[in-house]
Amino acid sequence: MGKESAIEGHPGTTGELTILSVSPLDEDHLSLQAIIGHSKWVLLKARDLVSALALLKEHEVAVVLCERDLVPGTWIDVREHIKSLPNAPALIVSSRLADDRLWAEALNLGAWDVLAKPFDRTEVIRTVHSAWRHWHDQIHMRATAVTMMKAAS
Repeated sequence: MGKESAIEGHPGTTGELTILSVSPLDEDHLSLQAIIGHSKWVLLKARDLVSALALLKEHEVAVVLCERDLVPGTWIDVREHIKSLPNAPALIVSSRLADDRLWAEALNLGAWDVLAKPFDRTEVIRTVHSAWRHWHDQIHMRATAVTMMKAAS
């Protein structure tokens, strides 16, 4: 099997890496689309929690990239909803004020990472790929555990 670069995409269980961008700011969606637009990665866009939840019900999403402040709510509201999903996506928080305090809070509450804005192409690719790898490995570990339990019984 040939080795793919991170930007070419590493397939999830459906054969593609799907990212959900949750932000009330059009510039966030446009910037992310410009960064990953030429790759095999799929970008879904939601302006708020309600539309994000609808997309999460319709698509298998590996990574959610969420603006710190939503209208209404915050990234924490998104985290509360996605953590109960069977294959919960990895969550990356984004903010223009991505300081040590936000980073510590986000990691302590279960986010995968924090990205500063404006987005840096290299950092977005590295962080999304890392989050995808974590998500993929979690699914693989659960599947292996189920297989082992079935074999043992």
